[in-house]
Amino acid sequence: MGKLKKYKLKTHKATAKRFRVTGTGIVVRTRGGKSHFRRRKSTRVLQALDKMKVVSNKSFARRVLTLAPYLGKYKANPPSS
Repeated sequence: MGKLKKYKLKTHKATAKRFRVTGTGIVVRTRGGKSHFRRRKSTRVLQALDKMKVVSNKSFARRVLTLAPYLGKYKANPPSS
């Protein structure tokens, strides 16, 4: 008998673009509201928008990792082998 085939899981691309996993396994996201109407916001608010925000809801973080299963496995590109 041959080996059983392991199937690849599909990554939800919109989730993979919006979230990252830190080295310690914490799911972080970028903040919205940066595309337009930036002139009327204060400098302090604009600086706060540049920082990453931790996804504190455990069930939502689990959902992100389900949608993008390889998010924390590789830094940039998966290995070729």
